[in-house]
Parts: sequence; C-alpha cells; structure tokens
Amino acid sequence: MPVSDSVDRESDGETDVTAETGDGESAAGLPINELFYSLQGEGTLAGVPSVFVRTSGCNLRCWFCDSYHTSWEPTHAQMHLDEILGEIESHDADHVVLTGGEPLLHEESTALLEALDERGYHTTVETNGTIYRDAPIDLASVSPKLESSTPTPERDPKGEGEWEARHERDRIDMDSLARLVESYDVQLKFVVTDAEDMPEILDLLADLRDAADVPVGDDDVLLMPEGATRERLAETRTRVADLAMEYGFRYTPRLHVDLWNDAPET
Repeated sequence: MPVSDSVDRESDGETDVTAETGDGESAAGLPINELFYSLQGEGTLAGVPSVFVRTSGCNLRCWFCDSYHTSWEPTHAQMHLDEILGEIESHDADHVVLTGGEPLLHEESTALLEALDERGYHTTVETNGTIYRDAPIDLASVSPKLESSTPTPERDPKGEGEWEARHERDRIDMDSLARLVESYDVQLKFVVTDAEDMPEILDLLADLRDAADVPVGDDDVLLMPEGATRERLAETRTRVADLAMEYGFRYTPRLHVDLWNDAPET
C-alpha cells in the first residue's frame, strides 16, 4: 500500500488518531505509512512470512532511522481498523508485525492488537521501549536507543540538530522498559555500530535488571548491525557479529536489507 502525501504532526506523547465518517461521527483509525506482506527481517523470527503494518509518527528521531517517512518526514494514509484488518486478512500469513515509527504512540494500536488476537494472529510489536500499553502482544521487540542514535547537528539528516536535546532526553524510559519486560515475551534489540556502544548496553541492561521484577537473560539480548543499505551493512555486520560472540549475546541479521536493499515495503 503506497503512502499518501499527508503529513503527521509532531507529538509530545500519546496520540489518539481518529477519522471522520460520512455522517460526521468520529471512527477510530491509524495513520498507516505502509501495509505489506514480506519476510520478518530481524530478531528471533527472522525469515517468517508476516504482514507488516507500519504506522506513521515517532516520539524520537534516530539519525540513522530506516523508516524516514514515519519519523523525520512522516507520511501516511488514514485507515479505519476494519480496512486494516481486511488488508491483513487478504494475505496468507499467521504473523503480523506492528511497527513504525513508534506504533505504541497511538492509542488505537491497542484496539488493533485486540482484534488481531481475537482472530488468532501472532503479533510482534516493534517499539523503542519508551511507551507501555496493556495489549495482547505475543512478542515485544524492544529496541532501546543508544546515545549513538542521537541526531547531533553533524549527524542530523536535515542538518539542523533541533531534535538533539529532545531525543537525548526521551530515548530511555526505564519504567516503560521494565513494564514491557515484565508483561510480555521480549527481545531486546540493540542497533550497534561498533564496540564503543557496548559499555552503554551493559550499563542499561544492569539498570533494567535492577528495575524489572523478572529475569532478563542474555538470550533475550540481540545485537543488530546499524545500516539501512547493503553497502552500510557490509561495513558494520562483521564487527557486530564479533561483539555478539565476545559478550555472549545473540546476533540478528537485517535479512530484508540483504535481500531487497532499502526498497520500500520490504
């Protein structure tokens, strides 16, 4: 499903998105940037055929974001839940991935997840870990953002650096992280550029283990190479794989990038 030319507004927190029906009443919906069928490219379910529902809008601005048109320049088509479910059901898949942007920014994501649960789908939610919602989620794929993700003026894709302070302030919410790992089956997926990221990852894991009431095992920790193109992954993946072996964490590929480079709807 192609995106529209509509642009999402910046959000300071949770967003409740509604669309107007023909009779003037509000009907719940979501800003959808993409809805497509592909292979899960990352994490413990890499390679599983899945329907991807990509919402638009994010409360962070990673400089290397691989879904630029959901964050830096958000675009979307407004879709009601019945439209989204109809698109999902048109594909022969048992797995649905709700991603973004930051999908838990939108209150209506909970209603979508409840509807998918009622229909027997396995759901993965790709989240940055700064927002907790009580919803039926089979796998919370949590990607806490490291300091290396901050859009400093030198790394800002727009070259202005206006998001630097806000991103740095909001990128870690330990209370939300702890609630996510306590409530759901979780994979903690860290985007890694090089060895300089590891001390921060170890410190964050130590803090999370202190804050959470459940164990957080090394098997739950996945290191993923930074890069949205084959060329960039060629620069980062070997050293990230070496770091995974050195520290006893799991390595996750970016299968969709290996297969389709940076093509949309993959």
